[in-house]
Amino acid sequence: MPELRKDPVIDRWVIIAQERAKRPIDHLPASIYDSKGFCPLCPGHEVKTAQPVYTDWIGSEDGSKKDWRLRVVLNKFPALVHDGDPSIQKDGLYEKMDGLGAHEVVIETPEHHYSMADYDDDQMKSVIIAYRERILELRKDSRFRYILIFKNYGIEAGASLSHPHSQIIALPIVPKRIIEEMKGAHSYNLKHHRCVYCEMIQQERLFQQRVVLENADFIAIEPFAARFPFETWILPKRHESHFEFINGSAVDRLTTLLRDVLWRIKQVLNDPPYNFMFHTSPQNDPGNLDYHWRLEITPKLTKVAGFEWGTGFFINPMAPEIAADLLNNY
Repeated sequence: MPELRKDPVIDRWVIIAQERAKRPIDHLPASIYDSKGFCPLCPGHEVKTAQPVYTDWIGSEDGSKKDWRLRVVLNKFPALVHDGDPSIQKDGLYEKMDGLGAHEVVIETPEHHYSMADYDDDQMKSVIIAYRERILELRKDSRFRYILIFKNYGIEAGASLSHPHSQIIALPIVPKRIIEEMKGAHSYNLKHHRCVYCEMIQQERLFQQRVVLENADFIAIEPFAARFPFETWILPKRHESHFEFINGSAVDRLTTLLRDVLWRIKQVLNDPPYNFMFHTSPQNDPGNLDYHWRLEITPKLTKVAGFEWGTGFFINPMAPEIAADLLNNY
């Protein structure tokens, strides 16, 4: 079973998951990325994955289920598993707990050679709705305190399969990064009586120096203190603390904005590897007035090296104002 262990100095948890060493990329890199190789996520190979926990079907004209547009399955090499005890165990000065959680794979499309930047609106909307529905389902388990959606695109970004997919992990603890963000947002609200993210959006819209795109519900910006070249944030313009409560026209507008942003990144940067991560409020923290959910997209254009690891500082060789101008004017 995986195990969670806590650093006693900085209260950071790590996951020890030895089964992850058996992932395909560790043993079959050539066949995974060879167009002629076997892909367990492609149509016709459904028996090679776990049973789906969610499926978006493409209906036939008579209304019957025909082919799948998207599938969500349990990860065969999970970082965390459903079984286990969420209580903390002491080991001298150390603390640990069972690797309890959930780890799912969102198979975003049947098309092996697509990238998310190439999706049409129907496919992108299917992905966003799947994210929402899976969080809403997973949050019913009171043992899970935080649910993360993320995507690794390309080998350099950590992808172990080339077929378009993203992942959902439910955790029994709130990650340190999210705790720090929430504390910072709360401190700003106490001092200024406003949400710092709402203030950020207001200033970016006013000066238009780092805005990439916006529509009625969402804005895409290059953040003022961007850590990486072309780091891009997508935020709801109205204060919302939880991504999973997105509904109605907001789903459609996030669909079009995300697709447009990813297409611009692909064109300007020649289809770079990237990660994206949803930052949202913990499941047991409804209606947070301080915290504002967002989607971070970070192309892998630079290496995180000794200086960054040793100090926590990032060196970004691209001013976010220039990056925003390049993406905005493509």
